[in-house]
Amino acid sequence: MANFGFARMAVVAPFAPHWREARSAVGAPELLQNARETASLAEAVSDCTLVAGTGTLTSRKPQQQVVSLPSLAPLVRNQLQRGGRVALVFGPEKRGLTHEDLSYCHLLVEIPTDPHQPSMNLGQAVAVCLYELACRSVPAQDRTPEPELPAASAIAGTAESDPSRPAAASGTLDLLGGLIEQTMTAAGYSPRTMQAANRHGLRLLLRRLRMSPDDARRALGFFRRILWRLDRSPHAGCDSGPKPR
Repeated sequence: MANFGFARMAVVAPFAPHWREARSAVGAPELLQNARETASLAEAVSDCTLVAGTGTLTSRKPQQQVVSLPSLAPLVRNQLQRGGRVALVFGPEKRGLTHEDLSYCHLLVEIPTDPHQPSMNLGQAVAVCLYELACRSVPAQDRTPEPELPAASAIAGTAESDPSRPAAASGTLDLLGGLIEQTMTAAGYSPRTMQAANRHGLRLLLRRLRMSPDDARRALGFFRRILWRLDRSPHAGCDSGPKPR
């Protein structure tokens, strides 16, 4: 990150002994000392308008748009110009990003590699991605991601109501997803055994929609009103157990 002029980093649930040792790394003490620690990926990317996960397609079936690294730069540049924020997310060295991690991502970025050796060392993957962005899209004054970085007006062919504004932040989408889940529970939409799968699917769906901040606020209002009415219905959620509050 220091090599390519990026300064803002977030680390999710770091292993304390290794993290303390990493903070003594030569050449980038301020970057590491100022890094933000969060308990979850959701918290780390809550203010981002686009979250780009990184990985290989060798052993996974993606549930979001896949973008080759050379195609990421225009998306990043576009979102920066609109005042948005982006997270570029890297997983642990051994296993990469999990299925759950990727549900917080609007897209999956794949680094073109030889099919005989698709896996890359984590540090090398970070360097390749940041080099590409530094060269093609991000002005020096804006190179401040938190394994974060910003993206796109027209992802997967969708367009937002105001092309001059960034999309709704990830934290707003999580708030909306939680409210929709509460509404589904109150309505007895599905059994408890399906709630985790529904939550995962909602997280992906809301990111594919690329909602504007205004549309996200409207949707929150709709579902709050629906939930308010359901909570007052004597028959709501009779087959789904207690309703979350």
